[in-house]
Amino acid sequence: MSDHKVFALKYRPKTFGELIGQEAVSRTLSLALENGKLSHAYLFSGLRGSGKTSSARIFAKSLLCEKGITSAPCEVCESCRQANEGRHVDIIEMDAASNRKIDDVRDMIEQTRYAPAFGLFKIFIIDEAHMLTEPAFNALLKTLEEPPSYIKFLFATTDPTKLPATILSRTQHFRFKKIATADVLTHLKHILAQEGINYDEKALEILARTGGGSLRDTLTLLEQAIVYGKGEVELGATAEMLGVLDPKEIDEFFALVLSQNRDHALEFVQRVVGDDPEMIIDEMIVFLTERLYKPLAGWTPVVIERFFKIAAEMKSLLHFGAEGSFVLALMTLKMIEALRPEAIDEMIQKLETSLGAGSAASVSSLPNGLSALNVPNAATVSRAPFAQPITPAANTINTAAPKPAAKTPTFDDLLRALASRNAALGGIFKRTVEFVSYENNELKWISNAEGEESDRLRQDYKIILEVVREVFGASTRVVKANADKPVVPPILETAEVLKAIE
Repeated sequence: MSDHKVFALKYRPKTFGELIGQEAVSRTLSLALENGKLSHAYLFSGLRGSGKTSSARIFAKSLLCEKGITSAPCEVCESCRQANEGRHVDIIEMDAASNRKIDDVRDMIEQTRYAPAFGLFKIFIIDEAHMLTEPAFNALLKTLEEPPSYIKFLFATTDPTKLPATILSRTQHFRFKKIATADVLTHLKHILAQEGINYDEKALEILARTGGGSLRDTLTLLEQAIVYGKGEVELGATAEMLGVLDPKEIDEFFALVLSQNRDHALEFVQRVVGDDPEMIIDEMIVFLTERLYKPLAGWTPVVIERFFKIAAEMKSLLHFGAEGSFVLALMTLKMIEALRPEAIDEMIQKLETSLGAGSAASVSSLPNGLSALNVPNAATVSRAPFAQPITPAANTINTAAPKPAAKTPTFDDLLRALASRNAALGGIFKRTVEFVSYENNELKWISNAEGEESDRLRQDYKIILEVVREVFGASTRVVKANADKPVVPPILETAEVLKAIE
């Protein structure tokens, strides 16, 4: 029979020093042990696979080590060995997911009446504590508040909000954070070095990201990748196993987008549409983040910002049930369009032609009402994809042709623009927001949104504000008619001042 042990168990931390990514928790518990500042009840909460139960076992072992209470158990005494093997008679573990009723808790309370068999303490580790029923919690309250001096309770849960406030107030609460990708990556390399397994670092990065901060989940994926890669962790095999794009394919996709090769980019989307579209977008967002810190030719901060916004917007469409191939195709087209929002090259070419001809007829033929007479020298205008808007020279040439009056924006213009940007959001806005007035660059409205519609408006307020500024101008203030103060200042600079409309 094979004696293979899964990585999550084989490399489970046995000391606080081996705990990955939870330095604050390790330090606090270690100091409490060294200084004798012990509570009778602790609560460990956080993401699955973040080290909660492992920490509870290490803490219990530290209390029962035969060399005395310590943050560094000896690992050689009988008590430490029994604790490591999960057979210490004074460490009682209970899975609250399957032992959640009041009778189960009463049996546990009955055990608190008896002193520990060998060590200084009798320790109860209650995993998935939020699964206990309300009567079970109530039965535990009195014992939890005033337990015998030799009793310690260690609760572990992924959802502390489901624990009654009466329980929370009787415990010391330690919150386990999501383990950083860099810490997970370092641990994976250590394990593979110990196992003598070859690996591609890019493959490990994909595994670490896919694990979502859960070390246990990541180690499970690592073992699957080793099997799928026939004893190695190889990039292509790992990407295929997880259903994500190979980084080389992502490079290929963005090369097609940057070259504005619409047809081949859409062909690429059709080729990868069988994979998980949300994971594809997530990998593209990771790629954009890397380009921000490691820029290449053509990747300016403006390009990255625009692509990032488009990818994030497309991801939200998936959450509303949009079909994956449609979302990926739409994302591709929007990214290509974002590279030339004003068709700059075409405009400059016509502008140069009109200046050469010098005729009013040529001027009138320019797109978007652009007049060649208010530009001093078109030949000096940059042809870059993100050229700055052309501004009038101080000594513009007068022309007999009257300048058309600017159209005053209306609330209907805002509704149409918002619906064009995001149909679902535009529909909610139209149903729930009532126009009051627009004067002196101040737009007033009343919002009647409630429930999920209110949450949606609050979530996407940044999009609404962008469209308001596109329609009415960057200096426009948005005011709730019943609030008498601007929702946002005229020019928004930071995300912190984006306050959602109610």
